[in-house]
Amino acid sequence: MEYPIEEILNSSKTIAIVGLSAKAEQDSYMVACYLSDHGFEVIPINPSASEILGRKSYASLRDLPAPPDVVDIFRRAEFAPEIVEDAIAIGAKAVWMQLGIEHPDAAKRAQEAGLKVVMNHCIKREHQRISGQSPTTGYACQWKPPA
Repeated sequence: MEYPIEEILNSSKTIAIVGLSAKAEQDSYMVACYLSDHGFEVIPINPSASEILGRKSYASLRDLPAPPDVVDIFRRAEFAPEIVEDAIAIGAKAVWMQLGIEHPDAAKRAQEAGLKVVMNHCIKREHQRISGQSPTTGYACQWKPPA
């Protein structure tokens, strides 16, 4: 399966991250920082946090006031079908399953509903690759909370 990675990254502005952690040492947090620092509007989806990175955190995708361009999944693969159904229901344009996350049935369902799909790729690393940056495993967040 070929993935429309460049197409998704070049045409997207808003990314809802399902499973975004409020802990700075977690991969999801570093990825969110990186995406924020590179001009994307990041929308946290985490029912355990009211705010992450200075942004309101939503309990689920269905609570969002507007559909994001991309739903980035940082949850185990077993949760992908439910997240894909939510992404379809809210009108997202793409579903991105992070590195290590694959669910072919959920991917097929998303594609059948007209969403673009990426599985088992890190959105941060792919953005670095297509923008000519050298990939890094960690990321020093430039984002600072408002004073």
